[in-house]
Amino acid sequence: MPYDLSALTDMNILVTGGAGFIGSNLVLTLSNLKVKELFVIDNLALELIGGKQRGLQAIKDVNCKLIIKDVTNYSFMYEFLSKNKIDIIFNLAILPLPLALKRPKYVFEKNVKIASVLVELQRKDLFKTLIHFSSSEVYGSAIYVPMDENHPLLSSTSYGASKAAQDLLLLSYHMNYGVDVRIIRPFNNIGEYQNDFTYSAVIPRTIRRILEGKPPEIFGDGLQTRDYIYVKDTCNAAIKIALNNSLKGEVINIGSGKEVRIIDLVKTICKMMNYKGKIIYKPARPGDVRRHCADISKARKLLNFEPKTSFEEALEKVIKWYKEVIISEKNAI
Repeated sequence: MPYDLSALTDMNILVTGGAGFIGSNLVLTLSNLKVKELFVIDNLALELIGGKQRGLQAIKDVNCKLIIKDVTNYSFMYEFLSKNKIDIIFNLAILPLPLALKRPKYVFEKNVKIASVLVELQRKDLFKTLIHFSSSEVYGSAIYVPMDENHPLLSSTSYGASKAAQDLLLLSYHMNYGVDVRIIRPFNNIGEYQNDFTYSAVIPRTIRRILEGKPPEIFGDGLQTRDYIYVKDTCNAAIKIALNNSLKGEVINIGSGKEVRIIDLVKTICKMMNYKGKIIYKPARPGDVRRHCADISKARKLLNFEPKTSFEEALEKVIKWYKEVIISEKNAI
């Protein structure tokens, strides 16, 4: 179907978790589309758990209203939504997977409460549409590939379990109360503004280590696979889902449909960065999924979705961006 992006100019939009990695890229995309009014709510939790909130850098010059609050604060969210007529909420507020390995109960309960607060306020007609960002972690390790939306939910961490619980809760509200919930389920995202410190994914962590003269690290044997998608492709897919009113109650995978082994990923980064040193192998991380590869046929059918940026192009963009960031940070010291 055709997508009328101009419809966004009449909409008030809230991005929860909008100072995070995917959230900040979504805020940038929405800002460029000239939405009527753009709000961001984020509690900056990443900085509190040892990471760096790089998304703040992304949105600092964006025409949006940044509110530093916790989405699980029901009273605040009720008051905010009562005062501001919000058409769409893109929900990316979340506590990350690595923290779940240290504080599983806290992460599970907090993440589920995020979804619970939002959908309960939606049931009270305080906003119209909820575009919820799920995660491929709900599936756990693949029992078949490619993994479609009907793949069993076999999450291997409390983070994955919390994301699965969020999805099931939101869909139950859609079925029982008719609220307009739509779930986008991205696989592994590559892109600018991703955290690269203590709580970080393999790509930014590998790039940073090479830039600092340290050998890259692989946890486990490196034969684990992931499906990587450029973050801006994910953001554009989310906006398409938001503009297609026939997708209420749908769950849609977003990925590339291609498997990449971690060892091949790290070696590709080394080659692109002209690193010829050794790679260090460390014990496997608990709960690490073995195999992921998305079936994106539903996204192709319903959204006419096709990734625009290849895996190699995305890596080149990210390496270039991190080089500039790290150099500027060093010069600032």
